[in-house]
Amino acid sequence: MRLPAPLARPLTRLTQRKDYLAANAGKRAPMPGFVLIVRPRGDDDATMRIGITVSKKVGNAVTRNRMKRRFRALVREVLPVDGVAGADHVLIGRASGIERDYAALKAELAKALAKVKR
Repeated sequence: MRLPAPLARPLTRLTQRKDYLAANAGKRAPMPGFVLIVRPRGDDDATMRIGITVSKKVGNAVTRNRMKRRFRALVREVLPVDGVAGADHVLIGRASGIERDYAALKAELAKALAKVKR
């Protein structure tokens, strides 16, 4: 489901290690399939940035890439509506996340974003 342009907030990717390290100081919302970290940047830019990481502990390359593809699809669907404007969002994959169905992951991401906004 694509949102109309006025409601959709722009998304960009975190590409540098220093951005991931800075985001690590943000609010955490652990869920069974992933950990969400959100840190407001404090600048006047309303763009949300997203970073996705899945470690080798989760599985082999095929498993990790599949998990990252699922997370990217989740982010495109949920973050423009429920995300924190002007913040960095980092999703860290957990081993149990690959077995969870997409609807459960989507509900968990919405719950995690609501928890972080408080």
